[in-house]
Amino acid sequence: MGASHAIAYQATDGFEICGIVSTGNSKVVLNERLGGGYTLFSDYATALAETKPDAVCISTYPDTHEAFALMAFEQGCHVFMEKPIADTVEGAKRVMAAAQKANKKLVVGYILRHHPSWAKFVEVAQGLGKPLVMRMNLNQQSHGTMWTVHRNLMKSLSPIVDCGVHYIDVMCQMTRSKPVQVNAIGARLTNDIPVGNYNYGQLQIRFEDGSVGWYEAGWGPMMSETAFFVKDVIGPDGCVSIVAKNAGAAGKSDNVDSHTKTESLRVHRAALDANDQFVESDTWIDMQDEPDHQELCNREQRYFLESIREDRDLTDHMQDAVSSLEIAFACDESVRTGQPVML
Repeated sequence: MGASHAIAYQATDGFEICGIVSTGNSKVVLNERLGGGYTLFSDYATALAETKPDAVCISTYPDTHEAFALMAFEQGCHVFMEKPIADTVEGAKRVMAAAQKANKKLVVGYILRHHPSWAKFVEVAQGLGKPLVMRMNLNQQSHGTMWTVHRNLMKSLSPIVDCGVHYIDVMCQMTRSKPVQVNAIGARLTNDIPVGNYNYGQLQIRFEDGSVGWYEAGWGPMMSETAFFVKDVIGPDGCVSIVAKNAGAAGKSDNVDSHTKTESLRVHRAALDANDQFVESDTWIDMQDEPDHQELCNREQRYFLESIREDRDLTDHMQDAVSSLEIAFACDESVRTGQPVML
């Protein structure tokens, strides 16, 4: 994500990269990819002190997010940060408070909010009546470098927290209702992660309006590529499904573009005639011209720039990020205790 955002900054008028930070060799690789010439740092605090940036993009592992964001706000920087904004709910609230105290912008990388097809998915779902049944998953058969990334992520967060915040946020947009209870289960399918952690999880959310949501996420070389891509919403008036024939094909679960790919929406209407036959045939909304992953990152960074220049009020944006994380951690608590959690 850091590389994708750096490419977006280089391509967007209004941004100028003043430094690239990483503890390893990735900064060298990225610098070469960008054409070279950028100042490289191995220490974040040193980079802040020497470059005195106007804005910071934080795309590190989640256990550094809170500390890095607080340092940036203390120095008067605006912050774009990959989700989640912290590895605890209390930390997320501290980050939001720091942004407000410094009067600086905090934009969280909820990439699906910038995707026109996902916006349409939410819009159609909102027209299906209430309650809604929301079924979503994204299992990743990771190996090689991606398995290394996932193992590092699981030192601080489970898959249903790290990925789940995206889909919990989508469910909250669809229902516009308060979540009241979560139940979740998880399994540790590998000895490559610390004891007590799990690399497969499934959560269920019950909303105040009677809607229910289900989300499943698993990481690792053992994961199945059968039905790893499910994005389906059902209401009294019908259903809408994301049908990603290419992104949902075997061998694609570990491809970053499959995380956001829609390709087409299938809309089914439940209305029956006097003979209990469907009044309408299913309709398809073609999404072949949708943006790819890099273009979505470009749109995120344009939104960040516009938020700064136009002094947008991002209170709701930040609160949504805190709320979705709070729900995700309640699901994590349910996995670890074996009990439902009331919100």
